[in-house]
Amino acid sequence: MYGFRIVDKLQKIDIDILREQLKYHQKRVLVSKEFTFDSAHHLHDYEGKCKNLHGHTYKVIFGISGFVDHRGLLIDFGDIKDIWKKEIEIFLDHRYLNETLPPMNTTAENMVVWIYEKMQESLEKREYSGNPRVEFVRLYETPTSYAEARREWMEFE
Repeated sequence: MYGFRIVDKLQKIDIDILREQLKYHQKRVLVSKEFTFDSAHHLHDYEGKCKNLHGHTYKVIFGISGFVDHRGLLIDFGDIKDIWKKEIEIFLDHRYLNETLPPMNTTAENMVVWIYEKMQESLEKREYSGNPRVEFVRLYETPTSYAEARREWMEFE
């Protein structure tokens, strides 16, 4: 049986581990963070239920890749949250999307590209050392339906 154990000695930087040991590798890695938001919208030129004003609890997942810094960190998860809160979510959460997004039909397919572009622009503005880039954004409109934008599609199409 496994039980709770208190460590014998808390590891200390420059005593038990050297600073040059903090960075374990030089490989590109991907970190991911997800958020939810609630919004209302309706679709234009569409004959179905979604032509009427309605709402969703959306979930968005970001996949960001890059190289780790001298500490072994690519990007702080708090920085991703900060970008989300200050530069993207303000246009989405508890909003009428047809009003707050650029002129577009507010489909998941259109929105995921806009979200991708906003995150990539924000990463480039902040100039992180590990050259982080958005690899994908997945936008769930319902728990079982999503649209996705991937870097290889965004940069090379």
